[in-house]
Amino acid sequence: MTSGAQTGGAHSAQSSSAQTSTGSSSIPESRTGSQSEQVAETSQGKTTIAAGVVQKIAGLAAREIEGVHAMGGGVSRTFGAIRERIPGGGTSSTSGVQVEVGEKQAAVDLDMIVEYGVPIMDLARAVRRNVIHAVERMTGLSVIEVNIAIDDVHLPSEDEGESRESNGPSRVQ
Repeated sequence: MTSGAQTGGAHSAQSSSAQTSTGSSSIPESRTGSQSEQVAETSQGKTTIAAGVVQKIAGLAAREIEGVHAMGGGVSRTFGAIRERIPGGGTSSTSGVQVEVGEKQAAVDLDMIVEYGVPIMDLARAVRRNVIHAVERMTGLSVIEVNIAIDDVHLPSEDEGESRESNGPSRVQ
């Protein structure tokens, strides 16, 4: 074997030189989400799916589940809020989502804030099921894992404080 060959022998070559294998799967080591992409080649042409596409699908699928208040940790949410206020900055549907995309498989890491009172284990199970279904249905990739980190619990009183500040009487008439 050459020094660049993968261990395990059963894996085919990666589609990108930025991807490496640990020997047990075809998933790259880093979860940057920007360089990896799935490639499907047929006699009629080639289809590539960028990791950012998988990242966006996973983020939207996670947000569909009732009880997920927000995605991402504190810093990522802060930058997302700033980005939304900049004209043309758009919304960040990938905040709190990291993916690894191999030739046939994907792995997803999610950072979430949940609503107070929601059973976290049930919520995580529902999010995991929805993300796997959405990514596999839309991309054809096999999702080998969805890791979920609950970073915070959103309290109902936090919304009341925000709405009082924004809807309070105006100081200027």
